[in-house]
Amino acid sequence: MAASMSRSVDRTGVPGLDDVLLGGLAVGRVFLLEGSPGTGKTTMAMRFLLEGAEAGQRGLYITLSETEAELHATAESHGWEMGDNVEIFEVVPPESLFDASQQQSLLYSSDLELGETTKLIFEAVEQSKAQRIVLDSLSEIRLLAQSSLRYRRQILAMKHYFARHGATVLMLDDLTTDIHDKTVHSVAHGVIRLEEMTPDYGGERRRLRVMKYRAQGFRGGYHDFVIRPGGARVFPRLVAAESRRSSSRGRIGTGLPALDGLLGGGIEQGTSTLLVGPAGCGKSTLGWQFAAEAIRNGDKAAMFVFDEELDLIVDRAKPLGFDFAAMRATGRLQMTQLDAAELSPGEFAHVVQSAASDPSMKSVVIDSLNGYQAAMPEERSLILHMHELVQYLNRTGVSTFVTVAQQGIVGDMKSPVDVTYLADAVILLRFFEAGGSVRRALSVIKKRGGRHEDTIREFWIDRGLHIGEPLVEFQGVLRGTPSYPEGRAPSRPARRG
Repeated sequence: MAASMSRSVDRTGVPGLDDVLLGGLAVGRVFLLEGSPGTGKTTMAMRFLLEGAEAGQRGLYITLSETEAELHATAESHGWEMGDNVEIFEVVPPESLFDASQQQSLLYSSDLELGETTKLIFEAVEQSKAQRIVLDSLSEIRLLAQSSLRYRRQILAMKHYFARHGATVLMLDDLTTDIHDKTVHSVAHGVIRLEEMTPDYGGERRRLRVMKYRAQGFRGGYHDFVIRPGGARVFPRLVAAESRRSSSRGRIGTGLPALDGLLGGGIEQGTSTLLVGPAGCGKSTLGWQFAAEAIRNGDKAAMFVFDEELDLIVDRAKPLGFDFAAMRATGRLQMTQLDAAELSPGEFAHVVQSAASDPSMKSVVIDSLNGYQAAMPEERSLILHMHELVQYLNRTGVSTFVTVAQQGIVGDMKSPVDVTYLADAVILLRFFEAGGSVRRALSVIKKRGGRHEDTIREFWIDRGLHIGEPLVEFQGVLRGTPSYPEGRAPSRPARRG
């Protein structure tokens, strides 16, 4: 849902989250930030207070669970300093534990009467005159209330109290007492839920969803986020329909006249091309050709690599005529190494989007879709993510080249997922055996927006890419087991080199 902000807001300071909220949190309202322990609530809440402090607003962190020392340690781990504008108030000061004269009358937070706890919170707010408040956490108050009715009444009382003071309040709930309790959902002005997922292999994945925001639009659905030194960062879900950049839609050459002929004169700018074939058939090398040609034409190109080390690519590409080191030194080529086990789909889309935001960026190579798939929770998500990413790049005038490794070497082969319908052009690469040697064949099996050759041509890699004449003397090349048509004598294979 999209809508413009109709009232003033307090920015959260969390990169990407304000974009999801279409500006931030409405001033003077109560919001709920919920999620299991370890999902990042404290980190986001502290960043919210620090953002206010930088704007000259006083902040108050009311804690019923963590100690002040623990909160300062969390801030230090991100390189933050709380400063004078952010006050931390512990409902039960831990230093009283060491006061022998008070040990007989000491009441721990879980034993405090609800009214006394609320009184302490209100007194802290009165004294601080805070404009931004964090209450951590509601689980303690829910336990003290002991019943849903009393808990709801207490939350309503707090809401009205905070409203009179005009403070923007962020209540944290760790969902450790009753995950099905929606009491605060109905009372809060907005609800943000944080989730953490642990795949079978690799690091944890985090995502958030805005479940509610009264009288205000927001970006719906799940949005991936990460927590790293420096704080949390949210990657808003990519919506291709929101992006369009005016650009020419001319035809671009590949740098290989024979390949241009196969493609009917070249590739239309701002379209997507799929390079499909078994491992080792030359898909990556063909992708390099497209990127290098864009740079030779004075544009920029980006390569996102899942399956190989960048240093090895640079070394392997130079004898083939691709001096990637020199291209990177001029700033014309961006090469990014990606780890599928540690990368979320949202973060990958953000990395690509950042690169494509440069008006000079004209070509993007993703090598390969197999590595990209490893970052997806399921195949359906892969197709949806890929659709939005390709559409976004097309709308911004960037040509996309994606490699897909098929299972098998010769004969029947299968793709890990069928995304050929998403591409504007599909180039098929194959191994075949002829004359006692393994050879490679290339054909264009799909191209929208124009005619293309339907021939199958041999190609080879020797100090560059070379494409030969159509393989008219064979049949069955695409199956990997060619034969000579009946009545036609075999000719001697042409010399390649």
